[in-house]
Amino acid sequence: MTTNTYINLPVADLDRTRRFFSALGFTFDDRFSDETALAMVISESCAAMLLTHDKFRQFTPRPVADARAATEVLTCLQLDSREAVDRMVEAALAEGGADIREPQDHGFMYGRAFQDPDGHIWEVIWMDPAQMPPKQ
Repeated sequence: MTTNTYINLPVADLDRTRRFFSALGFTFDDRFSDETALAMVISESCAAMLLTHDKFRQFTPRPVADARAATEVLTCLQLDSREAVDRMVEAALAEGGADIREPQDHGFMYGRAFQDPDGHIWEVIWMDPAQMPPKQ
């Protein structure tokens, strides 16, 4: 059984959002994108629906959080190498994202994080299964 994952995030400016994530190497499925939404492809089974605030409000009775003031979700992406982690974060920073913490190196896992232009935090990691500590 395949389980698909759709991450829904509110964004202020769809054009800026498309430019930002395109510079990080992401593509978009225009079949599910319009003037209120961008369907960003993360993998074959995962997408981020980047929605205008008005569109996002249609899915929740709660107020839309200001991601610069509060954190509701941390989205973590696992990449194929440490170098890929560094490349993605450096691309995010070059496109106006913010570095939010020092890199974390645990030997078997390396990670960094950035804030996108809307304040959402994206963690980017690489893990080496051969170096992982055994389960206890």
